[in-house]
Amino acid sequence: MHYTVSHACISSSSVNLFFSACSPNTIATYILPLPPSMSLEKYQTELIEHGMAAGALKFGNFILKSGRDSPYFFNAGLLASGPVLDTLCSAYAATIARALQTTPGLPAFDVLFGPAYKGIPFAAGTALLLHRDHGIDVGFAYDRKEAKDHGEGGITVGTPVRGKRVLILDDVATAGTAIRGAIDIVKREGGDVVGAVLMLDRQEVGKEGRSTLAEVEELLGGKGRVPTILRMKDLMRWLQEHGRTDELEKMQAYWEKYGAKEDA
Repeated sequence: MHYTVSHACISSSSVNLFFSACSPNTIATYILPLPPSMSLEKYQTELIEHGMAAGALKFGNFILKSGRDSPYFFNAGLLASGPVLDTLCSAYAATIARALQTTPGLPAFDVLFGPAYKGIPFAAGTALLLHRDHGIDVGFAYDRKEAKDHGEGGITVGTPVRGKRVLILDDVATAGTAIRGAIDIVKREGGDVVGAVLMLDRQEVGKEGRSTLAEVEELLGGKGRVPTILRMKDLMRWLQEHGRTDELEKMQAYWEKYGAKEDA
């Protein structure tokens, strides 16, 4: 059988190689395996697979708030069982501990801030696991949706953030709207936001036409200030390793259209 190759697309970060055949009788796509050195970390694989089992991570067609038609969707609100929360918070803790030892990376901090509502259990669980597994002792705080005008009052609950170095936990970053809102809350309460950690960076262009991650890093002091557990390219790597070529092709097409190429 004769195959005609019409194009090849190489991504330097994921080392994906695509060959598209012109004939309808040919196999449309060949994907070369990734080098072993680029394999996912255990906690990344566990988070992907637990997320899929919980129905939190889905592949298909989803309309985002931005109006983009996405081939995948991650609803962190469904990470709501003990085992899944353990996986997620262990991944947050491992990512933070590694970033504290990296240059450039995260500076020392005093308080984890989890934006309400999803961020509340994430911040509490991560503070516990940082202590138990990594010997890092920090407080945690979160915000109320409405300010309290009696008792201790205020908009935040937990460890006071005033005068403290604060690390924000966020789940999924697309345009960065939620994380910017959390930064504003902490600053209004007198805290110094020194970084943020993401569950998933969708690696899309942000409001200014650049990488959302790069934009937020710039707000928080520079490169390395926003470590992530997973990126879109990690999801693509998992799909490739498991032979899910249809979903991988859709992800690649979405990346070509909306991906922040400086993150490649």
